Amino acid sequence: MQSAYIVSAKRSIVSPINGSLSSLPINELAAPVINNAIEASGINADAVDELIVSNALGAGGNPARLIALSSNLPEKVAGLSIDRQCVGGLDAIMLGIKLVQSGSANVIVAGGVESYSNRPIRLAQAYDKILVPYNTPEFTPNSNAEIHLAEAAFIIAEKFGFTQMDQDLFAIKSHAKALDSKKSLSDEIVKIGPENFSFDPYSRNLSLKLCGRAPKLFGSITHANTAISADAASFVVICKNVLKGEKALKLISGTTVGANPKLPGLAPLDAIKGVFDVSGLNEKDINQVEIMEAYASQAMACIAGSGLETVKTNPKGGALARGHPIGASGAILVTRLFSDLSPGEVGLAAIAAAGGIGSAALFGCIG
Repeated sequence: MQSAYIVSAKRSIVSPINGSLSSLPINELAAPVINNAIEASGINADAVDELIVSNALGAGGNPARLIALSSNLPEKVAGLSIDRQCVGGLDAIMLGIKLVQSGSANVIVAGGVESYSNRPIRLAQAYDKILVPYNTPEFTPNSNAEIHLAEAAFIIAEKFGFTQMDQDLFAIKSHAKALDSKKSLSDEIVKIGPENFSFDPYSRNLSLKLCGRAPKLFGSITHANTAISADAASFVVICKNVLKGEKALKLISGTTVGANPKLPGLAPLDAIKGVFDVSGLNEKDINQVEIMEAYASQAMACIAGSGLETVKTNPKGGALARGHPIGASGAILVTRLFSDLSPGEVGLAAIAAAGGIGSAALFGCIG
């Protein structure tokens, strides 16, 4: 088995739905990020063997091929699209690493893109030819018994004893960390869109007073302690070789697991346990954690349930302060680790998805 290294990682800003990236279809959103990631890697674009793209809200048609043809990649790059909803961006990267490790490819670009602003209208055609619009596909066989994700987040909050104030304070902290780190994100962000931001524009000075005004979604779950739908792209370059002294990430252990579909937010607990068990590492060995904040209660439960240190978790804010571009969110976690980790350090990325799916990956930084 040959080695595989992440040698560059870039992303766009994360822009709230109908925000500064809303005019860009997914290929125009993804292509500049891919081109910039390849340039940063020092690898010739003609050397790329495959592009793996996570996208959850597109209309099908293999968006990875559309994106490949819209970027500087050669025509030989066929493009592979995957849809594992929220975990897809992380899974695309792990799949790319495994393809390089297997010898099936030497250079792969992998990540995800989502344009919530341009998601297609979905219509299901019933047997009687009546068109029925829907926003969310079925995630379990018994769709009538499915509970809304906000309700599932509330059940988690009740299970762990998190009050609304606990969740609001967690969200406030996420925004504060994001605001404090605005100037340090410019290296990982590719400036695109009419406003050319080099930071995530949704982050703001949140307070308990403002949180108290937020509309409720279910019980203690409100718009203030829930990640907003968003547009973004994030991609990494994976190759079999790395120059001596060049910074890179190497996968130590990674897994995707299925769990209770009624409480999908807790699925990362099993995934995190899995990567710790395989690697022999534990929470004390981790220098930085990037965990998805779809809901404050979900992130808090995964942090507490895995024994992770809060001071090491999402040090520059999380999705509560950025937004949730479904197909890209997992890739953004890896890009954050690539930017922040120093040689010799270890980072953990973890994320949940609807249907009861959890993904986690441990990366070691070399250089």
